[in-house]
Amino acid sequence: MSTLPVIAAVDGSDDSLVALDWAFDAALLREAPLRVVHAWQYAAWAKPEVLPAGRPVPEDDPVLDRVRRYLEARVERPATEYVVVEGEPAAVLPELGSGAQLLVLGSRGRGGFASLLLGSTGMAAARDAGCPVVVVPKPGREVHDAMPIGPGRRVVVGLQVDSPDEATLSFAFAEAALRGARVQVVAAYTWPLHVWTAATAQIVPPSHDQDAVEAETRTLAEGILAPYGERHPEVRAETCIAPGDAAGHLVAASKDANLVVVGRHRRRLLAPARLMGSVTHAVLLHAASPVAVVPPTPAEE
Repeated sequence: MSTLPVIAAVDGSDDSLVALDWAFDAALLREAPLRVVHAWQYAAWAKPEVLPAGRPVPEDDPVLDRVRRYLEARVERPATEYVVVEGEPAAVLPELGSGAQLLVLGSRGRGGFASLLLGSTGMAAARDAGCPVVVVPKPGREVHDAMPIGPGRRVVVGLQVDSPDEATLSFAFAEAALRGARVQVVAAYTWPLHVWTAATAQIVPPSHDQDAVEAETRTLAEGILAPYGERHPEVRAETCIAPGDAAGHLVAASKDANLVVVGRHRRRLLAPARLMGSVTHAVLLHAASPVAVVPPTPAEE
């Protein structure tokens, strides 16, 4: 059985070359082929299509020519192919995810406004692709109020203890095993809790103690994580239990992390279209490290 490739989407921008570097290393780690894809914009009335097998990549494509020159001096490299797809990148790139291990792209390409932290193509790919999508930010993105973190390789993953995401946790532990990294699990809980009473029509203080809520959250998290530790005994997991905003804690933990892993929303009965949750959206916009957005399992989709 052939190994699915790691796909790097390039458009000639410096951001896409940063993403290419990440995809290159990921392909080497996985012993997988690297597929470098350049999406050509097509006329509004034309039908998008992948160039048929055997049709040569145009010799005058400056984007792929630049990529070839960029990679040619590297001694160790995965088997690499160059592919042109025709169409709107935000439409055609997510479709490639069904035949890939990973789809990797920069946070912002040539199009759009320079002030945007995440371009429309990255947003569409993270929302729609059938495989995990890694969005690589521009180097030097700053994170304020970063967590005090010890040295060493680290994969950060968010955990919602009342609705754990199997696909996201599995990906995070497998990625940490590949990279010789530890997993830092961030589990946030709501605090302060406010209780509405119909009798007095008031919001009253919580009856629970914060220490008790934190302890319960930790106990639930440890129970959820135990099977993943058994599958990956070489991966050390550390759990960070914190009150408040999950997105803020994940962004804070992203400083100097190798990867932050978040899940894409499951489809809801009243909202059958694919969605990206507010936490995932915020992490994509503000994390200092690459962010992997993991789709739900097909059954959950």
